[in-house]
Amino acid sequence: MISELLLYKILQLFCFMILGFILCKLKIVRHSDSAVLSKISLYLFMPAAILNAFDFEQTEDTRTGLLLAFLVAIAIHAVLYLLDTAYRRCITKNPVERASVMYSNAGNLIIPIVSFVLGDEWVIFSTAFISVQLVFIWSHGIRLFSSTEKFSIKKILLNVNIIAIAIGLIMMLSGLRLPAFVKGVTSPLGDMLGTVGMLIAGILAARIDFKKALADKRLYRTALFRMAVYPAIALGVLKLLSFIPVAEGEKILLITFLATMTPAAATVMQFAQLHDQDADYATAINIFTTVICIVTMPLFVTLYHFVI
Repeated sequence: MISELLLYKILQLFCFMILGFILCKLKIVRHSDSAVLSKISLYLFMPAAILNAFDFEQTEDTRTGLLLAFLVAIAIHAVLYLLDTAYRRCITKNPVERASVMYSNAGNLIIPIVSFVLGDEWVIFSTAFISVQLVFIWSHGIRLFSSTEKFSIKKILLNVNIIAIAIGLIMMLSGLRLPAFVKGVTSPLGDMLGTVGMLIAGILAARIDFKKALADKRLYRTALFRMAVYPAIALGVLKLLSFIPVAEGEKILLITFLATMTPAAATVMQFAQLHDQDADYATAINIFTTVICIVTMPLFVTLYHFVI
């Protein structure tokens, strides 16, 4: 049942990407408009969605489940970091490919997917993966594209999404809830996260020479690792940690798994553009992995239920 719901949601999001593609091809919007939408999505829709996730009726089981979600997210990212070292030595040093393989698009997709497939009450557990990935992206990820960039704890702590997570944790520990007026603002903003993220992907896709992109064998290798090899390894990590006795632990682990197997991170496109590292190739990887996730994500969810 979950696989069918997931497929339905992915197809729905994919339709938004097609609409963005059409809008750009009809010249109603320009490629450059995607940058504005990306900033709005990153600095407004995402933190609003995070705050909404922490606005829940708290129980001891929920707190324990969130700790499990953080533990699993840290474990998976530690394994992915080690895999990146091997990937660099054995396969390629290309920063676009390495970042695309290691970092998923969980920031844009996991909250709307979890909300639809499992329900709003489960979105809180997706924030663990998002927050851990943000730390890795703004430390290890940024260093992939620029050796002059230094690890900055200040940049990480001042990231608006980390701030939203910090506020959410304070809400969770204190038992506070969002005031009705604030909730009336953050709720519709957070609901736009997945839709706008896919519209952005469609707009970016309109500038890609797909014939040239699909002729590049590197694209298929990168997609294979991002959408198949790394999720399979993550499933192994989840299996090792599945013994931890937490209420509804199977669903919490599934949420982390969903975040792991989403397409290549949209942030990679932004980093590539900023540091002049073949942004078109990064965009092609993002679009290609987004298309094939229609098949791979439901398949891996089915496999998950056999393994865990």
